[in-house]
Amino acid sequence: MAGKSKAIRIQQGALPYRFRPDGSLEILLVTSRQTRRWIIPKGWPIKGLKPAKSAAREAYEEAGVRGAVAAKSIGSFVYDKWLEDGVSVPCEVRVFPLQVERQHKSWPERDQRETRWLDPDAALALLDDPGLRDVVATFAARLAARKAAE
Repeated sequence: MAGKSKAIRIQQGALPYRFRPDGSLEILLVTSRQTRRWIIPKGWPIKGLKPAKSAAREAYEEAGVRGAVAAKSIGSFVYDKWLEDGVSVPCEVRVFPLQVERQHKSWPERDQRETRWLDPDAALALLDDPGLRDVVATFAARLAARKAAE
């Protein structure tokens, strides 16, 4: 019996980052609510918001961070999202870098998730998803090259 393939649903994700005083890069990861895996803030499109702004809103709701979000996606990855009814749907997450300017002490999902600032290698070691790892690694390498050229 051939199952019909489900259409891929689109989500927006934010890749929150900042620079330490010494200029080194840090990336913020959050845990997912159910499985506690390390991921980036992401979610369904928010009606009335452009994709980048939707990603920025998720970063605030899930990690309590605000900052400057890039209008252009730096890449995407696909994963299976488990819905509450036990059905999984394939999702493509378009990732937007968010340079963090402020981290709030309190935010909507503070009690549901853990957040952690990490250097790129430590962040990559915690990420299970190969597609997300590729997006983060490429972004970190691009920033490192830009910093070296300054």
